[in-house]
Amino acid sequence: MNIQALQDVFPRCAECLGDSWDELTASFDSAAGLATVPDLLQSGNGAVPFVSELARLELAVHDLQKSDSPEITQPTDGPVCNPTLNLLVLSWKHLPDFLRHGNIKPLQDQELVLVYKVSGTTDIRVHPASDQQLLALKVVVEDLDRSVVAKESGVFVGAVDAAVEEACEQGILLAPPSRIVRGKSHYPQAGAEGWQRHLQSDYFTLQWHVTQACDLHCKHCYDRSVISPLTLEQGIAILDQFREFVLDRNVHGQVTFTGGNPLLYAHFQELYKEAAKRNMTIAILGNPTDRETIQALQDIQPLSFYQVSLEGLPAHNDSIRGEGHFQRIMKFLEILDELSIYSMVMLTLTKDNMDQVLDLAEILRGKTDLFTFNRLSQTGEGAGLAAADRENYKRFLEKYLQARKSNSTMGLKDNLMNIVLQEQGEDIFGGCTGFGCGAVFNFCSLLPNGDLHACRKFHSPIGNVLDSPLLELYQSPAAEQYRQGPEECRGCKIRPVCGGCQAVIQSSGLDFTLNKDPYCFLADT
Repeated sequence: MNIQALQDVFPRCAECLGDSWDELTASFDSAAGLATVPDLLQSGNGAVPFVSELARLELAVHDLQKSDSPEITQPTDGPVCNPTLNLLVLSWKHLPDFLRHGNIKPLQDQELVLVYKVSGTTDIRVHPASDQQLLALKVVVEDLDRSVVAKESGVFVGAVDAAVEEACEQGILLAPPSRIVRGKSHYPQAGAEGWQRHLQSDYFTLQWHVTQACDLHCKHCYDRSVISPLTLEQGIAILDQFREFVLDRNVHGQVTFTGGNPLLYAHFQELYKEAAKRNMTIAILGNPTDRETIQALQDIQPLSFYQVSLEGLPAHNDSIRGEGHFQRIMKFLEILDELSIYSMVMLTLTKDNMDQVLDLAEILRGKTDLFTFNRLSQTGEGAGLAAADRENYKRFLEKYLQARKSNSTMGLKDNLMNIVLQEQGEDIFGGCTGFGCGAVFNFCSLLPNGDLHACRKFHSPIGNVLDSPLLELYQSPAAEQYRQGPEECRGCKIRPVCGGCQAVIQSSGLDFTLNKDPYCFLADT
């Protein structure tokens, strides 16, 4: 290897040594190999004392660039270490920054540096190893019990889970694929090509109705029955179940607390804290409250989002949810904005408020992050309200989607919107839960007594988590029936992002296992 070729391997070393480079490398023996260069530079580095360590770093990068990467097979059972990973123990800090920029002054102190190639790419990453990354590596490489590690390290087990999860996202560890995967019933007529992102989820949401208690009495409430809430101890045990579930399915878990009004649950703040301890993303579907209550939750763990409801313009909304409710919501949205909490407003679409949706969207423009709607399920007290007009529903969606082009507050939710989008040559979206109807796919509902349902909007029992583990219930025949959805939807060209709404199907007197959504207007399925 000539001097120029040697300089190509160690460009930053050559640059910082200047005229001394040729002198120090003149005795390089190519037969001895590049691994001898760091020691060679060590013998004469008085002017640049860190150059030998810098050479070790450049050599590690070169080896990854020039050598064939080990065959990387995605693991199946759990995270594994990236086979290209090289952990260097260096006696100087800031060498990765110096390697990139050349204007960062190294300091004499030990630093552990990771050098690795990101799986499936040519991207080589070089950076100091954080305590969290080292923890994740230790747990995975030594196959340690995370609960034991957490106890010994004086942290919550969620911190260990988060460290492993983040290391997988960074490519330091390789994660197994999600086991939340659609069955063949959701493949479209054209096959799976181009639809894969809608057939496999990397997250799962537990919508937890922690209490039936509510400070409102809305006219379309799905369930006003009295259900005794779980104890805090039972709630914590369910969180442990959910943690085991998401680890088994290789996904991230979100707990969305709701009710009733979840804030009225006697142990809500404690349960919120326990969810945070287990590395769960947390959201709330609830009613407006005071700033101090929300700030206390933010201090535990920032909310992913807070969703409230409006049912139309002020007069109509207050006739459904109570006098003064509209203004309380508007003031609460200001609080959420001040606290930098992502806000969502949900509307239950009925015959009486269809013509108010676009006007409400204008009122909410710039005042909330997202405004969406669900069609009424005529269940519980909702049976007393008139459902949205089927004959005009397609036209309503067309108007909504047109208005959305100039109002970014308006979101996409109803699966049937994809029919219009496809007809118009627009990009489809993921549907209700990102995967069409997500009932017991990447989403399920838990009632205050532990009863598990596919969706809260209709009677869809699966079992009780106090009697059977969540993972067992998820894999049960009852759950699979909800996941498959209506037979009439099978083979539909937009099946992965649709499936209609099973709650609307059932509340319309139809069989959700057989019949498609009565609002479906797709001509040929």
